Amino acid sequence: MSVLPRAADAALFGNRFAIEEVPTKEFPVDGMTAVDAMRLVSEDLALEGDPARNLATFVTTWMEPEAQRVIAENLHRNFIDHAEYPRTAEIEQRCIRMLADLFHAPGDTTGARTQGSSEAIMLGALSLKWRWRKAREAAGGSTSSPNLVFGGDVHVVWEKFCRYFDVEPRIVPLRPGKYTIGPEDVAPHVDENTIGVAAVLGTTFTGHKDDIVGINDLLVRLKGERGLDVPLHVDAASGGFVWPFLYPDTPWDFRLEQVHSINVSGHKFGLVYPGIGWLIFRDRAALAPELVFEENYLGKTDATFTLNFSTGSAMVLAQYYNFVRYGRAGYAYIMRNMQTNARVLAEKLQAMGRFELIGADEEQLPLVAFRLTGDQPYDEFDIAWQLAAERGWMVPAYTLPPDAQDVTIMRALVKQTLSREHVDTLARDLEEACATLAKKGGAHESERRKIVTGSGH
Repeated sequence: MSVLPRAADAALFGNRFAIEEVPTKEFPVDGMTAVDAMRLVSEDLALEGDPARNLATFVTTWMEPEAQRVIAENLHRNFIDHAEYPRTAEIEQRCIRMLADLFHAPGDTTGARTQGSSEAIMLGALSLKWRWRKAREAAGGSTSSPNLVFGGDVHVVWEKFCRYFDVEPRIVPLRPGKYTIGPEDVAPHVDENTIGVAAVLGTTFTGHKDDIVGINDLLVRLKGERGLDVPLHVDAASGGFVWPFLYPDTPWDFRLEQVHSINVSGHKFGLVYPGIGWLIFRDRAALAPELVFEENYLGKTDATFTLNFSTGSAMVLAQYYNFVRYGRAGYAYIMRNMQTNARVLAEKLQAMGRFELIGADEEQLPLVAFRLTGDQPYDEFDIAWQLAAERGWMVPAYTLPPDAQDVTIMRALVKQTLSREHVDTLARDLEEACATLAKKGGAHESERRKIVTGSGH
């Protein structure tokens, strides 16, 4: 009697891949039932980490059921088809106007929805380059050597832009104890070939901001003293939906004279699933008009300013849902809750006597950045591995960029779904992980997995 299940049994009882290998290399010759395909994918993903315990990623992992319904009902709409879907195009413009208002734009402005902050940064930096080139040509200067100034605390997309679009990156290195940049760091690198300076509002490494006010004041002074009109772009991928609600009196946006453009990720603290980002200009003059295409597509002429073309409408609509659902009061409430829980976690970590907090008394994203103190038989990577192995927590350990590459820290991001009970549990699990590692003298190198930061835009 055969012990192998028949095809008829699999059809009747389901899960044909319980003992069969799944397709992984060759394009399948035959298809399968919808139920089989659903189970195959679902069971594969069952091995993934739990998003509720992923304290590495900045990306949104939960939305309200009503928002999910809006998303599900609009997955089939192609955003770029403005002639067919004009209301979606109007809703995009509403979001741009609302963000311009949130960021204190002085008047009529423009912007674009993007797949995320990476695309927004590429577009914003391209506009910097084109406007610089036009100004240099008008002054009779050379346009052969553009450069862009930014700190080592930026996302890798800034270096990508420079390589992809032939711009010299002038990177200000970090150093131990100083993980952001200020005017004194920027000043030596600015000259007539500088297309712009990029400053970060909420770094992925420690959650702090560059000295944006100081950098702006430096650029204003250079404009007056040397005639160098160098624009400032603020990379507010994470902080753009945090500072307006937690630190509303802190100027970092278009209240500052030299801030010409801002990017922000809707799929981070904008509380929308990936991928949605936004690029907002100070005014229409800040966008190089040569980068805007008049596209005659499907019976309607539209202005397009994107690197991508076809993309879904769902996340634009989900962003608008959040704006009207929460408003300023709702976003402030959510951000304050996250900040409160981050402070509770910080207090619990400090009380353990094992950790040093990184800049907990400064304006910061709702997260806790910390490192071990004293001489321990284990390190931050051991703790990250132990937490993941024993409790499923994804709390990244990582080294900082040059010249602070010898500094290792950990970072716990406190998001909307991390409740006070979860904070208490995480603190207990951290303490138990340290106690376990102290007994066995750290994790064996062959078994330890280095969990790195989820810093993607």
